[in-house]
Amino acid sequence: MENIQSVTLEEAQAVAQAAIEKAREMGQPMNVAVAEVGGRLKAFARMETAWTASISIAQDKAFTSATLGFSTQEIGEMAQPGQPLFGINTTNGGRIVIFGGGVPLMRDGHVVGAVGVSGGTPAQDHEVAEAGVAAFG
Repeated sequence: MENIQSVTLEEAQAVAQAAIEKAREMGQPMNVAVAEVGGRLKAFARMETAWTASISIAQDKAFTSATLGFSTQEIGEMAQPGQPLFGINTTNGGRIVIFGGGVPLMRDGHVVGAVGVSGGTPAQDHEVAEAGVAAFG
């Protein structure tokens, strides 16, 4: 089995910072979580007035994308009735998120972590997560 290198602390912090900067530009307080390849939390940032309820949502979005290798937006499409992943959000103790805001971090074609964002609409969360991904690579 190939040894996949996880996102480093420095990379995770840069991803979180870029995402926070995008959220500031948008004027939307956000929580940003960066998970390593196994879905464990590597870095976290919370803007001062971001919803505290969104802390765990951001972390779960990062977990979802890191462990499944797709954005939560893509997973949401596959999790609709009649689609192949319908019901997946009921697995893993309810940690699987099926709306936008989680995006995997890729290196050399492999998932090495993910960023999860929560605090705005799913579309805003996804946009902020993509800003974090852009800083990664």
